[in-house]
Amino acid sequence: MSYHHLNTKQRECILKRLEVGDSIRQIAVQIGVSPSTVSREIKRNGGRKRYSSSDADKRYLKKRTRCHKKLCLGDPAAYGLVKLLIEDQQWSPEQISNRLKLEGHWLSISYATIYRAIHKKMFDLKKDKRRRGFAKKLRNKGKKRKGKNNQDKRGQMNIPHAIEERPAAAGDRSEGGHLEIDTVIGKRGGACLVTVVDRMTRYLWCSIISNCTAENVTQALREILSSMPAGFAKSITPDRGVEFRRHAQITEEFNIPFYFPLPHQPWQRGTNENTNGLLREYFPKKTSMNHVTKEALQAVVNKINNRPRKCLSWLSPSEVFSQKVLHLD
Repeated sequence: MSYHHLNTKQRECILKRLEVGDSIRQIAVQIGVSPSTVSREIKRNGGRKRYSSSDADKRYLKKRTRCHKKLCLGDPAAYGLVKLLIEDQQWSPEQISNRLKLEGHWLSISYATIYRAIHKKMFDLKKDKRRRGFAKKLRNKGKKRKGKNNQDKRGQMNIPHAIEERPAAAGDRSEGGHLEIDTVIGKRGGACLVTVVDRMTRYLWCSIISNCTAENVTQALREILSSMPAGFAKSITPDRGVEFRRHAQITEEFNIPFYFPLPHQPWQRGTNENTNGLLREYFPKKTSMNHVTKEALQAVVNKINNRPRKCLSWLSPSEVFSQKVLHLD
């Protein structure tokens, strides 16, 4: 049988029935509770002659605020221990919870409780309340995790063609002009590279832009395509980054279709990913590219294009491009 606390309406009914002289059993039937519940309610609130429904309500609410379970991390010792293990020892909440349990420690706390405390800013200083604060001490730096069924809706755009629709010549590399494109990010918010690689020849074109906006990327791609031999480019395979959301403009201007791979599957554009890895030898991650000149970038691109490749039978991309595209002996 479930138990429910008396509410304000029931207390008002008790007061009215007491005023007309009803017995405890009659009142209990009237409000739908047991006689013992009514008896205790009257006794703890002054008896039959002094019972007040409003005073009884206030007394109930006051006691109710004190009957909740105390917060585990409300204890200064527990709070200090958890904070120390995260801040100084870099333990995760799960490690803390299970290690304390293994040691038979006086503090028994679940990792979910610790995470809740962190996300409620219990460990943060006042100046950190509006930022990620103490959550940065966690291994994931306090970044929110996505649930199983959570769909990332950022950067959704019209996908004209899936990668499976790409011409067979692009897949078997039997024809030049099937391009893969991407960006190589430097320091966050700064200059970055737009890279274009031909699948057959592995030849690289590269441009530097002030920041990775869709407008800048589109303009850089426009300039790179204009520098290619007329009619050479036949298809483009980018990733699904928001910087490529203006792909329809390129298709309209150059009559080149875009073929998009599945999200988070970079191996479907392996040629470009591998070439970006070569560029990273010269432009490591998180380093600023703001002072990289076009001349310096082109010098690096030339080095990569003139490097012998095993996949090209030890010819360089420049040599293969000259032979198979420009038809120069």
